[in-house]
Amino acid sequence: MRVSDVSLLPRSAKRTIFLAVDTALVPVSLYLATALRFGSIWPAEQLSAIWVLFPLSFVAGAAVIWGIRLHQIKLNALEHRAIARIIAAAAALAMLIMVVSYLLRLPVPRTVPMIFGAVFFLGALGMRIAGLLVLGHFEERESPRIPVAIYGAGAAGIQLASALLRAREARPVFFIDDNPNLHGLMVAGLPVCGPGKLPGLIARHSIARVLLAIPSLSDDRRNDLTKRLLALSVEVRVLPSYIDMMSGNANGEIYKAVAPDALLGRDKVVLDTPEIEAAYAGRVVMVTGAGGSIGSELCRQLLNCNPARLVLFDHGEYQLYAIDRDLNHAAGEKDVPVIARLGSVTDRDRVASVIADERVDIILHAAAYKHVPMVEDNQIEGVRNNVLGTQTVAECADAAGIERFILVSTDKAVRPTNIMGASKRMSELVVQDIATRAGKTLFSMVRFGNVLGSSGSVLPLFQRQIEEGGPVTVTHPEITRFFMTIPEAARLVLLAGAYAEGGDVFVLDMGKPQKILDIARQMITLSGHTVKNMETGEGDIAIKFTGLRPGEKIFEELLIDGDNLVKTPHPKIMRAEEHMLSQIEVASMIRELQSAIGARDRNRLKQIVRQRVDGYHIQEDVPILADRQTGTP
Repeated sequence: MRVSDVSLLPRSAKRTIFLAVDTALVPVSLYLATALRFGSIWPAEQLSAIWVLFPLSFVAGAAVIWGIRLHQIKLNALEHRAIARIIAAAAALAMLIMVVSYLLRLPVPRTVPMIFGAVFFLGALGMRIAGLLVLGHFEERESPRIPVAIYGAGAAGIQLASALLRAREARPVFFIDDNPNLHGLMVAGLPVCGPGKLPGLIARHSIARVLLAIPSLSDDRRNDLTKRLLALSVEVRVLPSYIDMMSGNANGEIYKAVAPDALLGRDKVVLDTPEIEAAYAGRVVMVTGAGGSIGSELCRQLLNCNPARLVLFDHGEYQLYAIDRDLNHAAGEKDVPVIARLGSVTDRDRVASVIADERVDIILHAAAYKHVPMVEDNQIEGVRNNVLGTQTVAECADAAGIERFILVSTDKAVRPTNIMGASKRMSELVVQDIATRAGKTLFSMVRFGNVLGSSGSVLPLFQRQIEEGGPVTVTHPEITRFFMTIPEAARLVLLAGAYAEGGDVFVLDMGKPQKILDIARQMITLSGHTVKNMETGEGDIAIKFTGLRPGEKIFEELLIDGDNLVKTPHPKIMRAEEHMLSQIEVASMIRELQSAIGARDRNRLKQIVRQRVDGYHIQEDVPILADRQTGTP
């Protein structure tokens, strides 16, 4: 019979076995106690004088064991309460033998019941420990569990280890802890080792997963630790914080996905500077595209800058309703009025009236159509919204004499291969031109890479595909992107507004670009799965290459000319001085765009883009090479 067959026995059958073994242990313990007392392996004379005690103790012992429910102790739940129950049974049986021998006037020395109690306790406990070890050994051979390491030997780690020791999915092997006082100790039956030994331990024990069990860690520390663990080529799962568990935000899962910060491939940029609050405190700030991913985060962060009033402007009714509702509580606590205004950035009268009615001081222009394939299929509307909409808002801002105007741009504006990127570059050219003759208003632009977690980004797409069982789709194995988080992007926009001198293009030093394929693999691993190898069939989630989409580049850039950089007060933010069109050239470009849009002439539109946008080109087809890990063409 296999161990798996034993585990499938009915509970009543298991309890019957334990009852029989414990009851049989009573006369055996009585014999051993007698032998120990008289110092003989077979004290025949003494045993013959008290032989009646053996059947009586067997029957009475069964009743005592049943009454104390010794047979109901689960083998894999042997802890202090179970041991206390065994002690109680041993004491009760020793007292029973003492009483019976007194009533029957049997020649039983007074030390025999005491020795009996000790022998029975050790026998019952030892039998269970031995059974646990034997079953565990054979269970490992029949169905190997995933070997895991637990990072954190505190209360959370100990509880996690206790739970896993009784689970079939994973087998805890050791603890890792930063506290040197714990190194070399045994905690919950597992050795505690230092972080420096982790690479060797992972190789020696074939560790497949590290469980981070330090719920009190800050987000920054957790993300930093997670990145270091991922570099060791193991899966990393994170125990939710105590706050998440108490508030019910853990969604019933033991582990939670790692935050987008862990996928950046670099340290998070700290952009908390006093200039931000000083630039926006007491001002009326208007955010266009307030319902979008960047716009909504801008609004949240602006509330912490104590503006006089926050004006939300968006053409989408539901998006505007959602951000207005989300900000309601925080705005009430900070006593910041929030005004929601519906309208399109291409509607000059509406934009001008909102600026005038609300007496706007600063505009953060985040309204744009940004999804490359969508704009590629809807080029006329993409250019109308992104270019003419930017011109409308910027000219209304200049006419009203507001303090600052900040355009949210993208790295896709640099040598673009798609209409979306080209439209954002033309938007930059429009703002640069207006800035040269602006009155009171300071104009600036912020250019950054892909924003993790924003609508349409790879993060929510990959998460949904992983939840559905895959495959995770990547357009090309070599495609790379610069990445930043939504809070980083929003903070950069706010800080650029504070540093603006007029016509500036700000870029964030985001380190090296990340391969989308590496992001996909990390997300699969962080979700508790493994990447499927199509050659061997091993793994859970496949990665499929689908080919570059229309207008999609393999590599993105942040600068048109990397030599024209000027430092700012923040070491991670640079000011780029880039090529501009003259006022006449910009006016001509706008007239041509309006004509092509009015005629809905896509061919003419593309001709204008080729003439006016430096570096615009059509991405050539790039062959997709088979990836060794996925084996997917």
